Amino acid sequence: MRRARSLASARPHLPARLRSRRSRVLVLLGLLGPGLIAANAGNDAGGIATYSEVGAKYGYTLLWAMVLITVSLALVQRSAARMGAVTGKGLAELIRERYGIRWSAFATSCVLVANFGICISDFVGVGAALGLAGVPTQVSVPIAAVGIWLVIVRGSYRTAERVFIWLTIPFFAYPVAAILAHPDWGEVGHALVVPQMHSNPTFLLLFVAMAGTTITPYMQLYLQSAVVERGATEVDLRNESREAVGGAIFADLVAAFIIIATGATLYVGGIHSIGSAADAAKALVPFAGQYAELLFGIGLLGASLLAAAILPIATSYVVAESLGFEKGIGRRTEEAPVFMGLITVMIVVSTIVAIVPGVPVISLLIGVQVVNGLLLPVNLFFIWRLARNEELMGEHRNRGPVDWVTAATVAITSTLSLILVAVTLLGL
Repeated sequence: MRRARSLASARPHLPARLRSRRSRVLVLLGLLGPGLIAANAGNDAGGIATYSEVGAKYGYTLLWAMVLITVSLALVQRSAARMGAVTGKGLAELIRERYGIRWSAFATSCVLVANFGICISDFVGVGAALGLAGVPTQVSVPIAAVGIWLVIVRGSYRTAERVFIWLTIPFFAYPVAAILAHPDWGEVGHALVVPQMHSNPTFLLLFVAMAGTTITPYMQLYLQSAVVERGATEVDLRNESREAVGGAIFADLVAAFIIIATGATLYVGGIHSIGSAADAAKALVPFAGQYAELLFGIGLLGASLLAAAILPIATSYVVAESLGFEKGIGRRTEEAPVFMGLITVMIVVSTIVAIVPGVPVISLLIGVQVVNGLLLPVNLFFIWRLARNEELMGEHRNRGPVDWVTAATVAITSTLSLILVAVTLLGL
C-alpha cells in the first residue's frame, strides 16, 4: 500500500491528466445513447444507396429537402424518446394498452416482415463493403453475424450500447469523402436554402424515397424501448430529448455529405445512376481516387453493421411488448426466450439469405419498401397521439407549436410514404 502511494505521489500530474481525459470520454459516452444509435441505424445500406442515387442523378438539388426532413426526424425521435422516459414503456406496449390488440398485432406483423427484409439487405451490405477489400461474402457475413450475436445475446445493455455508439464513428468517413470530392461549396450553400424542383416523375420518386429512407418505423420503435431499458426517467427528460434531436441532426448531416460527395463526382462526371452503395464507392475512384472508395466502403461497413444489430433488437422489442413477453438485452435466454430467440433467428436467417448467390435482393427491397410505407403512417399517427395525451404524458405532453409542427410532420411524411407505396406498386 505504501509503495502504491509513493508511486502515485512521484508522478501526480500525468495520471491526473489521463484520468481527466478518460472521465471526459466516459461522460461523453454517457450523454450519447439511443437517439444517436437509432437515427444512424437509419443510414443503412439502402439509405446510402438512395442518397448516392440522389447525388448522382440530381447533384445538390435536393439538399434543401434534407433540411426539412431533419426537422421532421428530430421531432418524431424527440417524441418517442420523451414517451419512453415519462411512461417507462415501449411504443408497441403503449399501442396495445391504449388502442387494443388488433392495432398492436397489425403493427407487429408489418414490423416483422419489413425488418426481416431490411436486416437481410444490411448483411448484404456488410458483404459488399468488405468485398471492396477482396473479402468473400461467405467469409465476412458469417463472422459479422457471430460478432453481432455475441454483443447482443451475451453482453449487457451498457456494453451493447457502447459498441453501437462506436459503430457510429465510421460515418465520419462520409464528410471526409465529400471534402476529397472538392465540391463547389457556394453551390452547396445555395442548394441548402433555395428549393429547386424538377417536373419529371423520377425526381418526385427520389424525393419521396429520400424521406422514406430517412424516417423509418424501426427507428422510433427501437429508440423508445432503448430509452426505457437504459433506465431513463422524467429526471433525464431534457438529456434524452437533446440526445434524440442531436442524433437526428448528425444522421442527416451524414446523409447530406453522401449527396454532396456523389453530386460533386458522379453527377459532374456524367454518371447519373448507380445500383448500390458499393457501386457508388467504386464509381468514385476516377473522380476522387482510391481513398474515396475506401472511405465510402468504411462508412458502408459501419452503417450495415449498426443496422444489422439494431433491426433484430427493434423487432424483438415490438414482439415482446405486443404479446407481453419478457424483454431486455443482457437477459439470459431462459429469462426472455422469445426476445432472445427472435434475435437469434433473424441473425441466422439474414446471414443464410445474404450469402446465397442469386437471391433477388432488389425485389426483396421493393416489397419491404411497400410494407414500410404502409407501417410508417400508422406508427407516426400513434406517436403523435400518444405524445400529446395529457393523461399519459401529463405536463410533459406535446402542445402548442411543437404539437402543431409534429402533426404537420406526421401528415406530410405519411402522405409521401403512401405516394411511394402507390408508385412502387404501379411499377414506376
